[in-house]
Amino acid sequence: MTTFVSRRPGCFGRMNRGARPQRAPAPQSRPPHRRQILRGGLVVAAWAACLAALPCRAAQGAEAATAAEAAVERLDLETTDGVRIAAWHYPAPAGEKAVATVILVHDIEGSHNTVDHLARSLQRAGCTVVAPDLRSHGASGARGEGGPGPRADADPRLLKKNDLETIAAAAGGRLREQSSVRGDIEAVRTWIKRRSDGNAIDIDRLCVVGSGLGATLAAMWTVADWNWQPTTTGPQGQQVRALVLVSPVLATKGVSLTGPLATEPFKRSVPIMVFSGSKDKDAAKLFDQLKRLRPREWIEVREGQPPAKAPQVEETTDASVFLVQFKTTLTGDKLVEDPAINAGDQLKAFFQLALSRKPR
Repeated sequence: MTTFVSRRPGCFGRMNRGARPQRAPAPQSRPPHRRQILRGGLVVAAWAACLAALPCRAAQGAEAATAAEAAVERLDLETTDGVRIAAWHYPAPAGEKAVATVILVHDIEGSHNTVDHLARSLQRAGCTVVAPDLRSHGASGARGEGGPGPRADADPRLLKKNDLETIAAAAGGRLREQSSVRGDIEAVRTWIKRRSDGNAIDIDRLCVVGSGLGATLAAMWTVADWNWQPTTTGPQGQQVRALVLVSPVLATKGVSLTGPLATEPFKRSVPIMVFSGSKDKDAAKLFDQLKRLRPREWIEVREGQPPAKAPQVEETTDASVFLVQFKTTLTGDKLVEDPAINAGDQLKAFFQLALSRKPR
C-alpha cells in the first residue's frame, strides 16, 4: 500500500518551488519523521493527507456546537418577481475574520434544515454562511404569493423550468443593485453586499456551495455573477471566488450544466470542487469535462484508485479543479450532512486554497 506524506498534514499546503537537490541526502541527514518521496507526488500527498486526517476530527467541533447554535439569524428577503425568501445567516465567530463568505444552496425538496449540519460545521470552521430556503421550499413562498410564509399548495416538485431559471437569475440593466431580475440566490447576494458595504461581511471572499439540483442552480448563478461588467465606480460582478458542486445534476427539469460549461468561469476562472459518492455518474462525467477544459490544472481522489493529478501541477495552488469521492451511496444534502464525511473542514480547506489564488 502506498503511503502519502504531506509537508503540512491535514491541510492543503503550498509546496516549495525551491531548487531540487542534485543528489539525495545521506541517510543520516534525513529527518526521521519524513519519508523520501518524489517531488511530483507532493501535491497528491498533501491532498491525500488532508482527506485522511479530516474524518478523524469529525467530533472535535461538537463541543462548540451549543454556542454556535445561538448565533443564527433569520432573514426575510424578496425577489423581483415578488417571492418572499427565508434565509438563515450563520455568522463567523465574533471577533474573527471569516475564512470565507459562503452561500449554501440546498437540493430540490430540501431546505436550510437539510444542510444545517454543514452550515454549522462551516460556521465553527470560521466561515460566514447564508443558507436560503429556495422558493416553494421550507419557510419561503412561491411565485405570486404575497405573504412571508409558504403557500399551502406550494410544492417544490411542481417547479417548472422557468421557476428554476429564475432562482439562479441575476440580469437586466447596467447596474446590478437595480437589476430587473433578481432571483432567490441573487437576493441572498444583495443582502451580503449591503452588509459587506458596512464591513460586517466580506463579499470579496464569496464562495458558493450547491447540492444536487441546487449545485446546478449554483453553477448557473455563478455564471450570472460573472456576466456583470464593471462600471466607472468599480466591479459589480465576478465576485464568486470558489464553487463547490455536491452531487451535481447534469440535466433535469429543463435546466442543464451544458450552458455553464461553455462559459469563462467554468473554462478557466473559478476554482471548482466536485464532491460526491463513488457511484455518482453525473459527478464523474462533469469532472471529466472540467479536466478537458483545464487539462493542466486538475487533482482527483477517486474511490478505489490512487490519487492523481495533471503532470504540470507541482503545488496545490497550481490546480483549479478537484474531484473528491467517498465510498458511500449518499448524495446531495445527505452526503454533506453525514458526520463521517466531515464536509465542513474539507470545504474550508478548499476555500482557503481557492482564495489564496489570484483572481483571473
